[in-house]
Amino acid sequence: MGGARADRWAEGLGRPVPAEGEIPENDGGESITRWRPGTGVGEVHSSVEAGESPWSEGTSLQSCLQQSEEGRLSRKDNTTGVQPPGFTPERGMDEKVSLLRWKLGQKAKREPEFRFHALHDRVYRRDVLMEAYRKVGKLKKAPGVDGVRFEDVESDPGGPEELVEKLHLELRRKQYRPLPVLRAWLEKPDGRRRPLGIPCVRDRVAQAAVLLVLEPIFEADFLDCSHGYRPGRRPQQAVDEVRRNLLEGRQAVYDADLSSYFDNIPHGPLMEKLERRIADRSLLTLIRMWLDNPVREEDGQDRRPGKGTPQGGVVSPLPANIHLHEFDRDFHEDPEGPRRRANARLVRFADDMVVMARYMGRDMVRWIEGKLEGELGLPINRNKTRVARMDQPGETLDFLGFTLRLDRDLKGRSRRYWNLFPSAKATARLRDKVRAKTRSGYKKPLAVAVDEVNIILRGWKNYFNHGYPRKTFRGVNHFVRGRFSCFLANRSQRRSKPFRKGETAYAGLKRYGLLYL
Repeated sequence: MGGARADRWAEGLGRPVPAEGEIPENDGGESITRWRPGTGVGEVHSSVEAGESPWSEGTSLQSCLQQSEEGRLSRKDNTTGVQPPGFTPERGMDEKVSLLRWKLGQKAKREPEFRFHALHDRVYRRDVLMEAYRKVGKLKKAPGVDGVRFEDVESDPGGPEELVEKLHLELRRKQYRPLPVLRAWLEKPDGRRRPLGIPCVRDRVAQAAVLLVLEPIFEADFLDCSHGYRPGRRPQQAVDEVRRNLLEGRQAVYDADLSSYFDNIPHGPLMEKLERRIADRSLLTLIRMWLDNPVREEDGQDRRPGKGTPQGGVVSPLPANIHLHEFDRDFHEDPEGPRRRANARLVRFADDMVVMARYMGRDMVRWIEGKLEGELGLPINRNKTRVARMDQPGETLDFLGFTLRLDRDLKGRSRRYWNLFPSAKATARLRDKVRAKTRSGYKKPLAVAVDEVNIILRGWKNYFNHGYPRKTFRGVNHFVRGRFSCFLANRSQRRSKPFRKGETAYAGLKRYGLLYL
């Protein structure tokens, strides 16, 4: 076929003939992610999915254009609503993006040793980037070093579409470079400060796009003992697993505390774990850029960390789970590990973990600490790590904000039960937040203060309304009423009286809309 004729044919298909060495754009409608009836899920549909460029040397232009025509037909077929068997779109997610994630997950489940080698073009698909923007945009987080907020992006004339288009071109042309992350600090109850790294809006969207693509691949590998930052899993499920093990008699608990886990993950071993599943060099380079990205400190200086993933980044929890997945696997599969030798159980939520067995001997403790500190390079906080004997009277276990304790039956019967309620630390943090909204110098109307306190109470109740929290809830209600009584008494020289005649504080605050737990 002549060159001029080929150009006209390509233009008739609506696709320009790429220059030599250029890969055609993959924009969400490509045949490599389309399912066609009669084609096995996850099987190779084209030379692109097999890791070969259709424009590589030795491939005829005619065959490449035939693949383009097949892509057009496959897009047309997909509009009929035909879906592969077993596929259910994820709630609230674009169907094409959900289908892509489903295909990646199915492939990863069927072939545990398979290395994915064509993922970068999925990341910069416009529909993937737009879905990433929707996921991170609804959180309305603080701005990064450039000072741009999501509200600024939405009020811009170009809107999110302009941001997505620019990011699409930068990633496709491999011109994307992340901005430094902004250092922020989170005050901890013990007076220490936890470092956070706040990326800018543009980098959050790029990280969320990578997370959308990588998450289903590694989800196929993660074990059931891991609960943290995984789709469809909640902290309460991890707490229920701990309580179930206690009921089964595993009442010797190794309560591990890792020192600044996110800040101590070594980059080299982490990248090796990523490369066991990912062979796409462009995507690995993108992840390495985020790991090595400098942090802009409070003094305005940029400092490049040698290890760790900054808390606050969208993609940070996934590498954290990947790094500890090796511990999960060895715990269950190592012949000398706790599961094989003592029928122990592991429950982990990111870096919060407990090992539960009927007896916690020195050999088991030595194995756990050797894996964490020796092989994974994660320091253990010896001051907080302990072995709890939960069958002892008064012994408690704090896990993910909850306290577990063996208590006597409330109705006076001889049996005992495993009580589960909000921990004292979690309750103290809630009270500090309420105090900040009801202090004497907080000069806002009562209705506004009630609305702000309600936001705090509603989120706290949604998380802790699990187990047996009624006693703690009653104490919080009494505390909040007392705080508002002091709040009204400090309004002016004369006592503020917003309640009706004969109305109690309980009824008056309820009329103003105060939420009672």
